[in-house]
Amino acid sequence: MSTPETPRYPVPDIEDLPDDIRAKVLQVQEKAGFVPHVFLAFARRPAEWRAFFAYHDALMVPESVGRESGLTKGEREMIVTTTSAANHCLYCVVAHGAILRIYEKKPLVADQVAINHRKADISPRQRAMLDFALKVCNHSDQVEDADFAALHAHGFNDEDIWDIAAITAFFGLSNRMASFSGMMPNPEFYLMGRAPKAKPTA
Repeated sequence: MSTPETPRYPVPDIEDLPDDIRAKVLQVQEKAGFVPHVFLAFARRPAEWRAFFAYHDALMVPESVGRESGLTKGEREMIVTTTSAANHCLYCVVAHGAILRIYEKKPLVADQVAINHRKADISPRQRAMLDFALKVCNHSDQVEDADFAALHAHGFNDEDIWDIAAITAFFGLSNRMASFSGMMPNPEFYLMGRAPKAKPTA
């Protein structure tokens, strides 16, 4: 049985990783102050790690592949948090909820969209975005032209709609990998972005 300390699959040591993966993990560690568990859990299969994070970055950091997106960083994380909650993925809700709180500078928003995005403190545009994301998540076979029209009315273009659907689909994979493998959120994620940082006194 997995616990927060013992996932179902062995996690490699950082020093045993291929050079390119180790460099990326150390870069993340330096920026965040810790290594999110997903970076080491997936590194047990280096080829899959590279493919996973290449697609992740293409969607979540589009400028890294020379592309612009009509979605903000916060909106992308909003999609991940909302659909991960629908998929009951503890790791992704906690981890991406933390990032969402930081990007949006709203300590309550992640909990709100995870439970009921229609009552969350978000814009009508973002509500329509999450309505569509959840339809892709739960009933992608029922997506129709009327769904595109509803998003167009809020200023989304067809490439933005692709982004919403692709982020939803990609994290559907991530949710299932995290859940079946027993991946648990790092403790650091739970408190990130919940309270404003104390300003230094003069």
